[in-house]
Amino acid sequence: MPRGCAALLPGVCAALADPRQPGLDDTCLEKLLDWFRSLTWFDPTVELVQDNPCLTELISSVLALPEPSPSILSFTLQLAGILASSESRFQHLQQEKLLERLFGQAGPRGRAVWEDASVRSGWVKGVHSMVHHQPALHLLCSEGGMDVIFTLQGDPSLFVASAASQLLVHILTFSVESEPSKPLGTKDCEWPACAQMIKRHIEESLQSSSASRIEQSLKLLTSLFGSCYAAWTEALWLDIAKQIESFLMEETVQAQHLLANLLLNVARSPVFCDTEGSFWALVTSALEHLTPVQAGPLAVGLLKLCKCPQDVRIQALTVLLQPMDCILRAASQPLEYAGLLDESVSDPVTVESLLSSKTSCAGLLCQTLAHLEKLLSLKHLEVDLPCMSLLRSLMAILQFCNGFLSPASPLGSTISRNLINCFRVQKSALDVLAALSEKKGCDTLLGSLFDVLLAYLESPNTSPTVLKKAFQATSKWLMHLQELSCSSSQCQRTEKILKDVFVVLQKRLCSPCWEVRDSSLEFLTAMIKCLRDQDEFRQCLLSSEVPRLTENLLEDPESYVRASAVTAVGHLACITYFAPESPVLGNQDNKENTVAKLQEILSTDSEGFPRRAVISIFTKWLREGCTGQLEDTEQFVSRVIQTVEHDLDWEVRLGGLELVEAFCSQTICQRGLSECPYAPAPSAATSASHQQDLLQGFCRAKLFGFLFRSLCDCDKPVGQRACDILIGLRGNFYPMSTLENPREIGDSPAGRGIAWLQRTLRQGSLAQNFPTGGDNGVDFQDPESMMVALGAIDLLELHDELNKSSDHVEESPQSLLQDILATVGTIEDNEVDCY
Repeated sequence: MPRGCAALLPGVCAALADPRQPGLDDTCLEKLLDWFRSLTWFDPTVELVQDNPCLTELISSVLALPEPSPSILSFTLQLAGILASSESRFQHLQQEKLLERLFGQAGPRGRAVWEDASVRSGWVKGVHSMVHHQPALHLLCSEGGMDVIFTLQGDPSLFVASAASQLLVHILTFSVESEPSKPLGTKDCEWPACAQMIKRHIEESLQSSSASRIEQSLKLLTSLFGSCYAAWTEALWLDIAKQIESFLMEETVQAQHLLANLLLNVARSPVFCDTEGSFWALVTSALEHLTPVQAGPLAVGLLKLCKCPQDVRIQALTVLLQPMDCILRAASQPLEYAGLLDESVSDPVTVESLLSSKTSCAGLLCQTLAHLEKLLSLKHLEVDLPCMSLLRSLMAILQFCNGFLSPASPLGSTISRNLINCFRVQKSALDVLAALSEKKGCDTLLGSLFDVLLAYLESPNTSPTVLKKAFQATSKWLMHLQELSCSSSQCQRTEKILKDVFVVLQKRLCSPCWEVRDSSLEFLTAMIKCLRDQDEFRQCLLSSEVPRLTENLLEDPESYVRASAVTAVGHLACITYFAPESPVLGNQDNKENTVAKLQEILSTDSEGFPRRAVISIFTKWLREGCTGQLEDTEQFVSRVIQTVEHDLDWEVRLGGLELVEAFCSQTICQRGLSECPYAPAPSAATSASHQQDLLQGFCRAKLFGFLFRSLCDCDKPVGQRACDILIGLRGNFYPMSTLENPREIGDSPAGRGIAWLQRTLRQGSLAQNFPTGGDNGVDFQDPESMMVALGAIDLLELHDELNKSSDHVEESPQSLLQDILATVGTIEDNEVDCY
């Protein structure tokens, strides 16, 4: 323990033990416990308690109080457990029977304070910390602690109940693994004494008629098999497997909803990877007997496993697809399409009844669709999904929801009534539809698919959130359409789809609902990103009213829409103005008008979102080499910098630095120099003129003033990025080996200015009157001065300071102890003032 902390600790302990003091803030106490955990984690020796007797005095004092504060007692229980986690400190504390008096029968368990949940929680946490050696386990068992933990499993406080269950898992694991012996069997006598107690408790609870006891043991087993993969867990499983199987068969048992998680955790354990074992037969039985809602999570979990018998995988997929199969059959004329499944795992009537019920239909479909979306996102799946039939089923769901499908059966009519205008199901189905666009084998249905999507995009009944999902799915499938081989008929179909999409988009951009306008702009941007190189797309876009309507939305009253419009206009410009093949390449007036509008938004918009969007678009243009067609790039960057450096939004200032970084990288590459700060510096003969040109260009663009001022920005991310850029720039003018040894500053006017700059930079965000001119000022546009500044200022030191956590001092243990004492002192002063 550091000396400063050791000196403060007695005062803190005395304050904690003083009943006159009101309870300290729980956050302070938790930080104090964290500190003790860190002290004891790597040091099991007894010195901590020997050298700091105030710790044992604190425990003794709290135990002596007739009515201790629940928060202080809880703290003391946890502290004692942490200190007793090593056997040597345990024995030291037991010299005065402190642990027995805290955790044993004579402790708080039999007192009124035990009614407080924080005390019970502190007791459980303290025991958990303590039980890492046999003496602690012996103390717990001899003092009746196991029965207390069994009782706390059913505690009214969910936090206490959960902690008690976790504690039993820890004790069982420790008890078995701390007594090396021959492999354990199913007989109780072969298990260590404490493990026998827990094992017997689990078995008795599972066989009891109490639903709560059954539930507690199932949760305990789920946690155990999820965290422990030791070979002995198989012996435990063999003892309880029959009882678990009986729960699947008995409809009266209310714990079936917990079985899926338990079986899934067991299936993940390498102990049960033998595909011939009886465990998998139980899994198969669970897939058959659990309800579709209960079996769904089990099925999708099994499909994610690498080691799972193929027949179980197929059965799991069948369970998952049953609701989709039912939808497809309900939507189709008899024999019109083959269903998704050849045969069902469980009774199809169960799924049909759930889909026929208004209360369960949407829930079952949303769960199924969420599972399918997860499976479609996996890079590797050991079973093949029937993508064509799945797509048909998804289209049927979407058409049921918007009323565009005439049901082909009484079941279809019922499902249609249940799903009409059901936004939850619509959003889930569109998410799966978007994910399905990356799979092969659905091309023959593209015409029908886009009919469904366009119906959603056109319908006035489509809610804004559903419309956003429909736009996302449409952009995904348009990308898929682009990847297909372009025959004459395919090109005609693509062109028709695009024209239909732009007709809808024109209407949506004029919607009175701002969320719809915003989603429409995001959709346009997404299309431009993925289809900008496609001739049909560019022709359809430029022949529509979309570009004009998009530019009009730069003046939208809603800031989110203005921001999205800025992004869309920025991407449109890459097609309309900057692309070499652009049909409006010569339209210089429109080009400059667009740029002027964006610069005006950057200068005058009252909201941050549009301004952030503008600086992001300018950076994109710069990276793609577009600004060279606008005007001299240095002037463009200079004007943008002068605007953003005074912006009140730190993200705009940070965006300005990203623009500077892109400009520097581009300029350095154009000069034939490496943009990597760690590349070897070029020889003096070849680089002197390049360096001079580079510095002059950067000074003309007024980069250095912005970068050095940003080092003192009150928002740390801005300073950090500026420092990174300056270090990168320095590497292009000086060898990297000199970075740790800055040059001396000469006694010239420029040198004195740089010295003042260095002193100012060390003040960081506290700097006042940043040097910008005058006798001690720095000329940031003078290449010679900037060369001196880059070489002389210790950028590594600044980098380290900027990357320090803002609370590196405040959160130190010594500061924490001082804060506690200051709080106590303030209370004492107030008491004195009262009299």
